Amino acid sequence: MNARAGGWQEPRPPEIPAELPPARPASLEHGAAVADVELQGLDLASQHAGGASLETVRMTGVALQDSRLEGLRLSHSIITGCNLANVHARGARINNTIIEACRLTGIELLEATLTDVVLRGCRIDLATFGAARLTRVSFEQCMLAQSDLLEARLDSVRFLSCDLTETDMRGARLRRCELRGCTLDGLRGVESLRGASMEWADIVSGAGLWAQTLGIGVLDTD
Repeated sequence: MNARAGGWQEPRPPEIPAELPPARPASLEHGAAVADVELQGLDLASQHAGGASLETVRMTGVALQDSRLEGLRLSHSIITGCNLANVHARGARINNTIIEACRLTGIELLEATLTDVVLRGCRIDLATFGAARLTRVSFEQCMLAQSDLLEARLDSVRFLSCDLTETDMRGARLRRCELRGCTLDGLRGVESLRGASMEWADIVSGAGLWAQTLGIGVLDTD
């Protein structure tokens, strides 16, 4: 595990074979256990499968939108090009997983635990991470506009070239976190960024936001 500036640590990659046998389940059931398979191009929208477990799965182009997956367990998996919009996954536990080029608009991850997770090129706007715990997580080129991290705990989390417009971080606690090249317009809970590290250019470009948060007035130059 490599440590970076600010103490950020890279997520541990998933352990997954290069090839997995294909599977085509017609649905997911409550408490279903899916392991060591490849799922591709399936329509599994609007599932009700609380407590489902996905372990060592490669999932590509799968539609899971509007599903209720409370208590989901997802580990050592690669998720690519999937639709996870409006999935309810309260209390989910996600670890050693890569999620890439997926739609997660409106996903609910209240009180979830994410450990060693990479989210890359994903749309995660209007999402909820309230009271979640994120450890060694990397958001890369993700759209997180109008999402919330209310009361979340972030330890060694990186936001790289992400859109955090109007994201709500009130009550969040950050430790060993990085923000690099992110859009922060209208960010709520700016004071929660205490404990994060940023590049100097980003600090300067956000001067208006820091001044607004601190109640600093702007004087006209003579």
